[in-house]
Amino acid sequence: MPAEAVDVYDELPDAVLVVDAHGTVTSANPAAVRLLGEVAGLPFTELRVCDAEGREWWGCEAAARAMAGVRAVPERRLVLPGERAVLLTARYVRSGGRFDHAVLALRDTRARERMERQHADLISTVAHELRSPLTSVKGFTATMLARWDRFGDEQKKQMLEWINNDADRVTRLLAELLDVSRIDSGRVELHTQVVDLAALGHKIVAGRVASGEPVDRFAIVEDGVPPELWLDPDKIEQVLGNLVENALRHGAGAVRLTIVAHPDGAEVLVDDEGEGVDPAVAPRIFSKFYRGKASRGGTGLGLYIVRGMVEAHGGTVAVESGPGGGARFRFRLPAGAPPHPA
Repeated sequence: MPAEAVDVYDELPDAVLVVDAHGTVTSANPAAVRLLGEVAGLPFTELRVCDAEGREWWGCEAAARAMAGVRAVPERRLVLPGERAVLLTARYVRSGGRFDHAVLALRDTRARERMERQHADLISTVAHELRSPLTSVKGFTATMLARWDRFGDEQKKQMLEWINNDADRVTRLLAELLDVSRIDSGRVELHTQVVDLAALGHKIVAGRVASGEPVDRFAIVEDGVPPELWLDPDKIEQVLGNLVENALRHGAGAVRLTIVAHPDGAEVLVDDEGEGVDPAVAPRIFSKFYRGKASRGGTGLGLYIVRGMVEAHGGTVAVESGPGGGARFRFRLPAGAPPHPA
């Protein structure tokens, strides 16, 4: 095989094997070695790649390899020793009409199964989160249409407020799904301007107080004056809002926002007085749909969006135990420069 082809195979994430006409593995790329071990020089049959009925695949394909018109094998689900499933595709290379060698690609099914589970989780989450507000909206509108004359103005106003709140809830869910889609596809667009993080923090707190939270539950501390920060204000407000909401939902007592200035940017700390964070689960907290042991509402997308938005700005985000025993979320944003004019 040409050296250039070997180099290309070495860069592939899938396991690639070349098997000659005698059924011997003549080469294996690094991904194949990770999946199967050192297999070069072994008969392919010794790898025990079988179908669902336990039949050895290479032997079952002998008739197909002998047919001059067969040049490829569509994706098939096969099983390795230890019941590990793989997806195999094959290309048969012929010389003068006779089978010369096969190029096999094997892909571990776990990545695909994980993606399929995420899609299923997404559908389940969306269905569950949409059903409750839409059922409420349907119930109130049907009741008002059927008994309009029986309700006073104050009752009508209250029901319309409930409908409006449920509509806002649906809108927020749809916005979260759009954000997740953009993050997953790498299409987060930033519209930057100079942003005052402390001012954004005060705006978030004012909104929570207006919605009924006591003002003395919040504290905002500024530690130094950060350099000029060119950020997308809407997305950073969303990051702060999600972290404050998370602190209110899962924490207890006061919520403290601290903006720490650094020469090359700024760091924001969000502390609560809840039960804190188990170090064993900390790496999973920013995963999609993670809601902890005791789910207290929400879609499980808020912290995933936080990470995506912070990283889109070139920043980092982490969670740890706070000095008071609760959870501390910290994210750091680099000092930026204004966008170059087109």
